[in-house]
Amino acid sequence: MLEKVVCLALPQMAPFEFGVICEVFGIDRSAMNGPTFDFHVIAAEPGPIPTKLGFDIVVHEDLSAADDADLVAVPAALIGETPHPEVLRVVREAVERGVWVMSVCSGAFILGEAGVLDGRRSTTHWMYTDQLADRFPGTDVDPDVLFVQDGKVVTGAGTAAGIDAALHIVRTELGATAANIVARRMVVPPQRDGGQSQYIATPVPECTSDSFAVVTEWMLENLDRDLTVDVLAKKALMSSRTFARRFRAETGTTPAAWLNRQRLLRAQQLLESSDLTLEEIARETGFGAAAVMRHHFVKVLQTTPTAYRRTFGARVA
Repeated sequence: MLEKVVCLALPQMAPFEFGVICEVFGIDRSAMNGPTFDFHVIAAEPGPIPTKLGFDIVVHEDLSAADDADLVAVPAALIGETPHPEVLRVVREAVERGVWVMSVCSGAFILGEAGVLDGRRSTTHWMYTDQLADRFPGTDVDPDVLFVQDGKVVTGAGTAAGIDAALHIVRTELGATAANIVARRMVVPPQRDGGQSQYIATPVPECTSDSFAVVTEWMLENLDRDLTVDVLAKKALMSSRTFARRFRAETGTTPAAWLNRQRLLRAQQLLESSDLTLEEIARETGFGAAAVMRHHFVKVLQTTPTAYRRTFGARVA
């Protein structure tokens, strides 16, 4: 049973990510028939803890409160700083006891330093996923998800994904009703669709070659057509084999992969700004059918077109 929760206060931690942990687990929601946790903020050296925004948070409890905690939560930490050895000990011992350990955003680096990510899947903010994988090669970093649970170790992605990770633990331990009450109080969805991919801006790759710039511009203007390599090669006045080889050298990807990504981007724009049906958008972007478009959305963006439109579509007053 999830009863006692401790949040580690770390020097130069991010206030929002720290606040997410406090908001989900630190508020008495019994008046709404919601959960109430025995919540503690603890530090290796109690006293003023400087945040990354320049103000301090005064912490009164030391790390001993973690000894019987059911969840040890780690907010976003300053990457590159050497964590206090006692903080790493607390994280390791929590994993060894089989209780929940959760990190938010760059807090995953603390878990990595503690050695508890070895042999596990993990995630962090998409800006840091490559760095996490390089620094801790023993973990399998997934850059596309909002959070990862491996055993009782949960790593949340960037910033607000910490809410998703925390609500996931509440839902797992106490059920959907409890998670829904917490989410309603916070005015957030109890469970979001998709992953980090849908939040990463992917600009159209720039072509330095004039000939390929002309072809890619034409491709963008004709996404609804059947753009085979043969068609594109003819447009570029090249053989199909030469075109495919030079296209990859110029853009770093194949014509099909480049085209598919641009179709996805265009579909995202239409889902955000138009009231076209999914079938109409699929035809206009070259996917042909809504089912095909849905397949590519799930594969690349970890969400469906319907869920994407629900999240990002324009609200009509």
